[in-house]
Amino acid sequence: MNSERGSEVSTGNPHHAVTNAGSTVAAPPLLRMEGIVKSFPGVKALRGVSLELQAGHVMAIVGENGAGKSSLIKTLSGAYEPDEGTIEINGQPLARGTHAAIDAGVAVIYQELSLVNDMTVAENLFLGRMPSRSGLVLRKRANEMARTALAQVGLEGVSPSMRLGDLPLNKRQLVEVAKALARDARILVMDEPTAALQREDIANLYAVVRRLRETGMGIIFISHHLEEVFELADSAVVMRDGATVGARAMAQWTEQDLVQAMVARNLDSFYPWEPRDYGPVMLEVRNLASPPVLRSASFSVRAGEIVGVAGIAGAGRTELLKAIFGALPLSGGEVLIRGQKVSIGSPAQGVRNGLVYTSEDRKLEGLVLDASIEENVALSSLLALATGGFVSNTKKRKLAQEASTRFGVRASSVMQITGNLSGGNQQKVILGRATATQPAVIMLDEPTRGIDVGAKTEIYAHMVSMARAGAAVIMVSSELPELLGMSDRVLVMYRGNIVTEIPRDKADSETVIQWATTGVGA
Repeated sequence: MNSERGSEVSTGNPHHAVTNAGSTVAAPPLLRMEGIVKSFPGVKALRGVSLELQAGHVMAIVGENGAGKSSLIKTLSGAYEPDEGTIEINGQPLARGTHAAIDAGVAVIYQELSLVNDMTVAENLFLGRMPSRSGLVLRKRANEMARTALAQVGLEGVSPSMRLGDLPLNKRQLVEVAKALARDARILVMDEPTAALQREDIANLYAVVRRLRETGMGIIFISHHLEEVFELADSAVVMRDGATVGARAMAQWTEQDLVQAMVARNLDSFYPWEPRDYGPVMLEVRNLASPPVLRSASFSVRAGEIVGVAGIAGAGRTELLKAIFGALPLSGGEVLIRGQKVSIGSPAQGVRNGLVYTSEDRKLEGLVLDASIEENVALSSLLALATGGFVSNTKKRKLAQEASTRFGVRASSVMQITGNLSGGNQQKVILGRATATQPAVIMLDEPTRGIDVGAKTEIYAHMVSMARAGAAVIMVSSELPELLGMSDRVLVMYRGNIVTEIPRDKADSETVIQWATTGVGA
């Protein structure tokens, strides 16, 4: 079968696929889901979803959080049983249950890896189905089979007998793919597979996906990063409110069309940047250094300004923000707030001096996931909420409600557990806490990582509002379009140094990449 990019996609008719030449494909598709309906109490998660996946094809499924993507995948994997509809693999009905899906060749790689760090690589690959004879595990045979699967994903140098937890995250991600191959998967579903990977790891994963496509595997790729969709997918299916609202070959999509289909509204400008009047300098940094990564950084930010920070992984972007905030020790340099030199030795001192920092890893460093929205919003304001040494619950509730309203947090109440919110709403809770202290300087590290495009546009609008209200905003982002679209100017870091500053009207992808990868201009 021709696996050339865009050569074969599903059409509105769920009973056939059309090639570029216009001929009808007689064989059944590798996967057919037709009329899938799934409801939960008070929620209709899937509303008659139909799609087809051909062998040797990468299909992207995109949509905002809550669009139904996860429910659809869990239905395919057997974790959910559909209320209505049929699922066929190679023309044969798929029996209910996860074991039936696995036996039929369906493998799902979730964003949170389903591996056991304390087991060996081989034990993870064959978890629950280790080769055995007469009740005895055949470890030699398991290791041989593991080597074959690992080689298919470029992990020839990984020993099957090593402890999985000793591997770096990027290799553990590929072990998940090898696990699918070890189970003879024919349909591979990848849910946000690049969320925790660096640029070079992402390129390696792309290469693996392309090799698997050439073998005839059908791949469903779920991602919030549209540049990944256009780079890797043959076609894209858009979901909204539990239904499919568009399915085309990638050559027939533009980014604007795709985003508009996802959010169901016209997007005059994806990035709501606007010219603003700047106030006085709120933050000045002089020769700041924090070994071993941050070597030397000097810059300033005015009230009302949004300054982007670019650089490749390891350039020192996160370290710069943490050093300013007091989360990393300094070996040299000065920090001035409103023209006054300050000594900041801890995040608490940073907050007292008018600084806030939002981490790139909201689940690990940004939020207390098993606490309520109210508790998370109040974390940085407990002293201000206290009277006589006791925190006022009334003031705390009011602060959280005002923040939730201001940032449009979608939740039943401020008492809802934060870990149960979508990624976009979790990020809004973080912004609510950050602005509750009325900071002079707001430092945002990857503020839209892992959230859908609709939530991104809301975050961007809030950034503009914060700047318009007089805050100095610093944004680190690995997404160049985001940096270029939202920044008044861009600072570029290279090997721990700020090597250039580019004004908005002169900033473009080529210029930023040149400085970020070489440390010098063209």
